Amino acid sequence: MERIGDDMIFEEILSRLPAKVVCRFKCVSKQWCYELSTPKFVFIQTRRVGNSIQKKLLSLKENSINVDDIVSGNLEVDNSKTVTFPYDVHPSFLSIICSFNGLILVCIKRNHSELVLWNPTTRRFKLISDDYFIRYFGRHNDTGGMCFDEDNDLKVLHINCYWDVLTARVYSRRHDSWRKLNFLNGTQLPSNFYSWSSGIYSGKTIYFIVSNYWIPPGERNIVAFDVISESFSLLHFPERIEVNPCQVHFLTISNKLHVIVVQYAGELIADLVKYEHDDWIKVFSFNKARIVQHLEPQL
Repeated sequence: MERIGDDMIFEEILSRLPAKVVCRFKCVSKQWCYELSTPKFVFIQTRRVGNSIQKKLLSLKENSINVDDIVSGNLEVDNSKTVTFPYDVHPSFLSIICSFNGLILVCIKRNHSELVLWNPTTRRFKLISDDYFIRYFGRHNDTGGMCFDEDNDLKVLHINCYWDVLTARVYSRRHDSWRKLNFLNGTQLPSNFYSWSSGIYSGKTIYFIVSNYWIPPGERNIVAFDVISESFSLLHFPERIEVNPCQVHFLTISNKLHVIVVQYAGELIADLVKYEHDDWIKVFSFNKARIVQHLEPQL
């Protein structure tokens, strides 16, 4: 019988297992512990687990942090579990900035802000904030996103708007350091009148919805961060959709950016549109009585 190589064992077999099971295999030997902890293996394993049908929902409650299973789109509330944050901090002092492939970027709001990369499944964590994070975290003024670059290095993007000045910085897990990035010139987006959503990764790009609820009312923008070039750009919003910005939500389907738009005009209406070839394409519309499909009957 032909001997199975180590690459086959680690990259094709063990990478398909849940993180908790992988942790048990680290006890086999020092070599296995090393191989199962490399950035390459973590990258492959998180990508495959991220495509799993079963998802998990982590939520910050008043006095606890709960994790619920989502199976085939259904929330399994009967199997809710409580997890412990690695630092002795009350949940009320925590804010979730974004999540990506099982990793969660958490802000600890104390006298000064601290950013923590946390994997609740493996219980591994890393404090990544530096001296820049000395002020209080603002829910509408701070946001971020995560991704893997072409070299499988985990990057953390942090954006801060303070007194009409926008600061964008990116963290490299491989180098354990932050770098400042250039943002768009000639825009009003750094203003405190704007509120930023969490970033969502899709097709080598991190997207943000940036909304202005004040002047002019209802203005909305989409900011795109190209992971490869590390540059920002503005995308036009679907102009035919007249709806309050707070009812717009990003999601990724088949590695393409989609937007769910929910509005109420006498009845509840929800549209799903996708961004493809520099244009927005409606996938389907939903209201109380029927679903009207467009172009793609299946996702």
